[in-house]
Amino acid sequence: MSTPSPQNDSTQSRECMGNVVRLGWVSALTDVSSEMLYAVTPLFLTQVLKATMSQLGLIEGVAEGTASVLKGVSGWHSDRIRKRKIFIFSGYSLSALAKPLIAVAAGWPMVLLARFFDRFGKGLRTTARDALIADSCPPEKRGRAFGLHRAMDTAGALVGVAISLVLLLLLQSRTDQGSVFRLLYWLAFIPGVFGVLLISGVREIPPPAPKPLPGARAVNLAFGRDYYTVLILFSLFTLGCSSDAFLLMRARDAGWSVAAVIAAYLCYNVSYSLLSYPVGKRADRVPKQRLLAFGFLIYAFVYLGFAWLPGKWSVWPLFLIYGAYIAFTEGVSKALISNLVSPESRGTALGLFYMVTGLLAVIASVVAGLLWDRVSPAAPFYLGSALALIAGIGFMIRGGNRG
Repeated sequence: MSTPSPQNDSTQSRECMGNVVRLGWVSALTDVSSEMLYAVTPLFLTQVLKATMSQLGLIEGVAEGTASVLKGVSGWHSDRIRKRKIFIFSGYSLSALAKPLIAVAAGWPMVLLARFFDRFGKGLRTTARDALIADSCPPEKRGRAFGLHRAMDTAGALVGVAISLVLLLLLQSRTDQGSVFRLLYWLAFIPGVFGVLLISGVREIPPPAPKPLPGARAVNLAFGRDYYTVLILFSLFTLGCSSDAFLLMRARDAGWSVAAVIAAYLCYNVSYSLLSYPVGKRADRVPKQRLLAFGFLIYAFVYLGFAWLPGKWSVWPLFLIYGAYIAFTEGVSKALISNLVSPESRGTALGLFYMVTGLLAVIASVVAGLLWDRVSPAAPFYLGSALALIAGIGFMIRGGNRG
């Protein structure tokens, strides 16, 4: 388990929140850029570029798989060289530069390439950024630190989705839908650049030097039973956790307009943003695995609702509740993993966690696309609900353990 740094408590607390806020602003601006496009991309692919749902699943799977592999490599390498900022800067820069590529895409393979570059950047930055947040804070403050970062990140997402919705409503009657989508991709490049510029204000906090490993081993994966139990339960859940693009397409399939789909996605970001910090603070006072169990049970309920979908009206409350699932799992899982491992191997542990679950998310997205096309649109959601229920019960059983 990690130990506090030599700094006194007040200095460490200021440094913790200072770095978290700086990284929060970087993430917020980047999410303004990314979330202007997230709800639009599956619609752009299927309605403008005429991609199938299987092709959509392939694109999302390859994109997320790329991010997952890079998260593992960058986390280990940032531990080895004891530097985080170079990965953060490179990753955010690459993701910003990828946005204009989709604006000029003439077919889905170009979108696949752009999403590859975008997620390559995400893979470079995410583990190093989260490790730097954990490096900056003592264990008893990591829940609120990750909760605050997620709240700022998601507030940016909220602004991005709102901008996308307003521009769509203003421009859809004046030009064709494809031109509106392409304009959004160009505009999204701007906040992404500003986010990259703010990285200069983030303070590097080198982690402790890695301990020498016996023999010829280059990577230390001895993280303990608690870590690997969490990894196994998350892996089981992730096999049914397909891309959120399928939720958006499910709403569209139910008869919602493009603007209504984006508005529903806005509801998700509202609840996610509002709940992230309070849940993060709560995670510093109660066992984090209990909060994860609750989050997975929420996910199971939401996915069952999307599978059944009793009426168009149900999309709104389901998206709103879906934001609560993310708030109870995203930041909490990062704080839990950070507390279960030693500081000199924190980047490697986070990277392995992200890599394994991310690669399984590739399988989940590809399988979801095939189930949608060959079985029914409801099939991917029944699968996700069942696996989330099993993982949630697993975390309930282990609810009082470390973390």
